[in-house]
Amino acid sequence: MIRYDVADTVATITLDRPDAMNSLTAETKDALLGALRRAAGDPAIRAVLLTGSGRAFCAGQDLREHAGNLEAGRGLADTVRVHYNPIVELITTMAKPVVAAVNGVAAGAGASLAFACDLRVASEKAKFALAFAGIGLVPDSGASWTLQRLVGQGRAAELLLLGEPLDAARALELGLVTRVVPADDVLKTAYELAVRLARGPTLAYAATKRALAYAATHSLPDALAMEADLQDECAATQDHLNATRAFLAKERPTFRAE
Repeated sequence: MIRYDVADTVATITLDRPDAMNSLTAETKDALLGALRRAAGDPAIRAVLLTGSGRAFCAGQDLREHAGNLEAGRGLADTVRVHYNPIVELITTMAKPVVAAVNGVAAGAGASLAFACDLRVASEKAKFALAFAGIGLVPDSGASWTLQRLVGQGRAAELLLLGEPLDAARALELGLVTRVVPADDVLKTAYELAVRLARGPTLAYAATKRALAYAATHSLPDALAMEADLQDECAATQDHLNATRAFLAKERPTFRAE
């Protein structure tokens, strides 16, 4: 259900239920959360790539399993709190850049997973569908938080209330994805981007993620204070000292996350 591969200090996590469009069962979500925790906790991993196998990135919740829970009177089986929330919180707070390679359909929670990543490379054949309202549900997996930060509150309301699918070109126009590439190039392009990030100042990237998350919900004076604190932390690293020396020597810096 989940493949975990490591190369060039990048952990590639692949949702691997192609016959079910990589939809998410409880077992798949457990495995995905475990893979993300493994990547987050491994000091040898400096960036993460999330993608899907086959023609879909992730079609969201497995509705067959969900229908069974409903018929048995289990409702959502608390999957939002037990699975989706921890997964999205880990992606957004991980002290490493996370890149999504959106190779196909990203629907419901699958779209939310992509939006939680730091950067998104989409295939020209990718489609995004926020169809929560279509089955009488509200957005979950962080979509109410991430989406309006990507496209603004008004556009987020439109996308969530109407639930109309978006093709890759429209997603790029709205700012939902970082770039759109031919279908055959999506994984390669996203991997190259992840490798570039892995070779960069990962400590500074982690601090940047913290700064953005903090500033999104605090005043300007509070954000300025947080920036100052984080800048002090980064300035005390060996990476910053080495990069400053390299800049003065007109050399390319090497970042070692120390």
